[in-house]
Amino acid sequence: MKIRRILATAVAVAVTTPAAFLSVTPAFADSEPAAEARAEPTIEELEKAAAEAQKAYDDALAAQKAGYEVVEAAVSDEAPLAVAARAARKKADDAAAARTTADQAVTDAKAALAALPDTASDAERTAAGKAVTGAEAAAATAATAEAEAETRATEADTASDDARVAAVRAYGVLQKAVADALAAKTAADEALAKAREEEGGPDCVPANLRATLTGLPSSVVAGTGTTFSLRVRNGTEQTLDAVTAYAYVHTTDTTGLKTTDAYMHLQWSTAASPKWHAVAKDHRIGIGALKAGAQTDVKLRLTADAKAPAGNGVVLTSAEYVNKDGSCGGAPGGETAAFTVKAAGSGTGTTGSTGNGGTTGDTGSTGDTGSTGSTGSTGTSGQQAQGSASDEASTGGGLASTGSSDATVPLGITGAAAVALGGAAVFVVRRRKAGAQV
Repeated sequence: MKIRRILATAVAVAVTTPAAFLSVTPAFADSEPAAEARAEPTIEELEKAAAEAQKAYDDALAAQKAGYEVVEAAVSDEAPLAVAARAARKKADDAAAARTTADQAVTDAKAALAALPDTASDAERTAAGKAVTGAEAAAATAATAEAEAETRATEADTASDDARVAAVRAYGVLQKAVADALAAKTAADEALAKAREEEGGPDCVPANLRATLTGLPSSVVAGTGTTFSLRVRNGTEQTLDAVTAYAYVHTTDTTGLKTTDAYMHLQWSTAASPKWHAVAKDHRIGIGALKAGAQTDVKLRLTADAKAPAGNGVVLTSAEYVNKDGSCGGAPGGETAAFTVKAAGSGTGTTGSTGNGGTTGDTGSTGDTGSTGSTGSTGTSGQQAQGSASDEASTGGGLASTGSSDATVPLGITGAAAVALGGAAVFVVRRRKAGAQV
């Protein structure tokens, strides 16, 4: 199921020290601008579209019903034009019968004239001739009347037929309108249902789910690797069904003008899955269920290619959860740990403070006692060793010591990496359909 995430940037130094953030912006200046995202319709807009499509469909059905009634009336024998056509046809038939009678009268008159005997008088012959003439005149009149009646009957029949055809054609248009309206309604309903499925369920909420980094050295040498830890702790009062951690590494050269992520490789391993796995492109590491108050450790291994240029980097982590009932949440703030990248052959770096309560030492190991190591890096007590203040930058949110007298670039890259990730210390605000499988 599709999940929408809105990752919010929450890197304290990047927010409170805008100049530091701006110092690294050239690293992104050469990138092509992202294509402007096409605004997706809101649920309210889709609901309005679905309602309008429903109304259009209802109107089309009503029009189709009315059109069907028109068709029934048009094809009915009682339709006015049908009645008129029948009347006209009857007159035409009557006129045809009258003409037939008149023609027969002509035939009879001619036969009578021809049948007169030789002894017939002139008066009889004259009368018989007039009878023929009269019959022929009547037949001609009858023929004219028949022709005129037939014309009127044909016109009436045509008018009646045209009305029926027009009604049927109009009904066909109404039927197509219903089909089109139904297709539009179906599409609108499906779009709304899909959006509701994607957006349905409760909003994710802030939760006491922490991802803490420990043991990351203040510097990483090209051609070597270092192992450190990511601890995920469920500080809530409920079991979380599916917990996911995020881990992301971002580096640039010393100028901050060139991204060097390609030289860095981050892997993870857990007790349940001891084999080393490359962190996926989406930066996700599946933790699984985590009981209330429980914690689990993820080993992380960062390897820098031998050709990795010197520069600066940051590791960013966060955690979120999604329950089977659809509830979800995460920490509004995450963990960040800055480090420097040294060219191949350089000496190893010291371990920096990398979390809430993480401690530092000169061997790359970390503890939970809050003690400080020989390098002068800070522990949980918040104290700094004399002479080392310029060598470290503490974000208050988990930045490691920078190992440099100038913290501007490492702090700036932290902010830039947050943008690249879509939020360094992420709070995942998303919706998941209630009851979705997690």
